[in-house]
Amino acid sequence: MAPLSSHNPAQRTVPAAGDRVGAASAGDPYLPTSGNGGYRVIDYDLDLDYRVRTNRLDSTAIIRAVATQDLTRFSLDLAGLVASKVSVNGARAGKFSQSGGKLLVKPSTPLTDGSEFTVMVRYGGFPHPANSAWGEVGWEELSDGVLVAGQPSGAPTWFPCDDSPSSKAPYTIRITCDAPYRALTNGTLISRVTKASRSVWKYRVEKPMATYLATIQIGMYNEHLLPGTSFGTEHHVTQRTFLPDDLATNASHDFADQPHMLQFFERVFGEYPFEDYSVVVTDDELEIPLEAHGMAIFGRNHIDGNGSTERLIAHELAHQWFGNSVTVASWQHIWLHEGFACYAEWLWAEESGSARCDAVARQHWTRLAKLPQNLVVSDPGPDLMFDDRVYKRGALALHALRLTMGEPDFFVFLKDWATSNRYGTVTTADFVLAAENASDVPVRGLLRSWLDTARLPQLPQPPR
Repeated sequence: MAPLSSHNPAQRTVPAAGDRVGAASAGDPYLPTSGNGGYRVIDYDLDLDYRVRTNRLDSTAIIRAVATQDLTRFSLDLAGLVASKVSVNGARAGKFSQSGGKLLVKPSTPLTDGSEFTVMVRYGGFPHPANSAWGEVGWEELSDGVLVAGQPSGAPTWFPCDDSPSSKAPYTIRITCDAPYRALTNGTLISRVTKASRSVWKYRVEKPMATYLATIQIGMYNEHLLPGTSFGTEHHVTQRTFLPDDLATNASHDFADQPHMLQFFERVFGEYPFEDYSVVVTDDELEIPLEAHGMAIFGRNHIDGNGSTERLIAHELAHQWFGNSVTVASWQHIWLHEGFACYAEWLWAEESGSARCDAVARQHWTRLAKLPQNLVVSDPGPDLMFDDRVYKRGALALHALRLTMGEPDFFVFLKDWATSNRYGTVTTADFVLAAENASDVPVRGLLRSWLDTARLPQLPQPPR
């Protein structure tokens, strides 16, 4: 990713007279060099050929999109890999170049507003993480395999895309890799074909997916089906774990409650939004678990057989509703992902009998009250958007809303929020308006004090 600043080489180009150029940014102030304008992606088809030993990636991406203005030029995000051939609607591009993490494309024939077009990009190289304000993100080599952590700007390290959380589309992903390895990605496995020493894995993601949630996981993983994953004849969610063999016993204990957890979250958030749910446990240690569309990734250090990461298991599962299905329109509103996932931890603690939600909330309020009061949850700024105070204060805002609205109305609202915005994008203003409309008592002032001011408000007292 290009450095987080207003400087963008792709934006220095002066258009010729009559040019209609799609913006080389999605306009997100937190990531001003990510995303693109002038079109809307409607489908990705990615064909990846990867050599584990040499970390060589040779790929073809076919991207279907709709122009949202007349276009003589447009851009895609692509970082660290080199495009060798680009065509638009089957015709070789009039010109293409790469600069500042952007692939700049000039079609041989201009595109008209509202027209559907197809871009083919052949590209390759040796993928590696991109430096960002939040550390390295994207494609990363493990000791024996691959991990992709795309949040918030790592997707362009392995495929050309419109890298904005508001840009969501279905995907077809094919991965060719060395036969001993299992290649995992989002969506449903359609086929696996092995010839000689190479396997081709084909997956399909039908529900619209944000680019940062697309992932590749390659390793010596064995598949385990979690028991008790059927919730009646009408709705069945298959849950799997993929992990090294020596972690099977610990994982069977640590993930034993996940089927019950998913059933509980369906009760409070609505039906699970995707076809299935997979957990990958890498053979390497990871600092934190990662969420992806229909998937979560843990390190071997998180799986100890003692259930010590149950809170994190709940957090990553809750992201399937909040983040992966209901996605923020821009990164400013990240509390709508992390505050909800954090609150889901507290709800699960109460459901499982380990702690009362209100007691957990007040413990965190006491801790936050001792920390600097210099963060606004609804707009923390790019430097603080992953600050733990965004997570915990976002969760506290939800608890304060629960105490104010009352139990029945709050949980009706919570489920309606997740279901009515399913597969869409949202903002803090959307949330406040929805809460106002759902509540019999005024809540705008309450939410503004929690979300729009730096000073930590008092938690309402629970009803007697």
